[in-house]
Amino acid sequence: MKKPMVLRGRGIIDGLAEGEALVVPTHIHTSGLDSKKGLIREVDHPQNGESIKGKVLVFNNVAGSSDWGATLHSVWRNGNGPIALVNQTAITLVLHGAISTRIPVVVDLDRDPLEVIETGDLVKVDADHGTVEVRKEKQGS
Repeated sequence: MKKPMVLRGRGIIDGLAEGEALVVPTHIHTSGLDSKKGLIREVDHPQNGESIKGKVLVFNNVAGSSDWGATLHSVWRNGNGPIALVNQTAITLVLHGAISTRIPVVVDLDRDPLEVIETGDLVKVDADHGTVEVRKEKQGS
C-alpha cells in the first residue's frame, strides 16, 4: 500500500470523513444540482450526470445566487449529499449549507487540490486537524 499524500490546510467545519473523491473543476450553478437524486444536472457541464452522494466533493467554485447553501442543505436532507468538501478557498455560499449539515470542510491547502486529487481517489478529510490525505488507489482496489 502506498503512503498517502497529505495536504495541509485549514479546517472550517470540524469532522472526519473518508471516501471516494469527485473532482469538479468547473463551476456548478445553484440550479445544477438535483437535490432529489444528488446528481449534477447541467447539460454542458463535464460532470453532468455524476452523483455527489457519499463523495468527498473537491471543487473549484460555484455560481448562482445565495441559494447555494439552501441547495446543499436540500441535497443532504434528501440523503444525497457529499460527506465532505475540499476547496482551495472558503466560499461563503457553500459554507452556509455545510454549517447546517455539519459536513467537514477543509480549505486553504498548501497545494491546489484540483492539481493533486483525481476523481476516484480515496480521500480522508480531517477538518479537526486541517488535513486531507489522498490515496491514489481507487476504491475497491
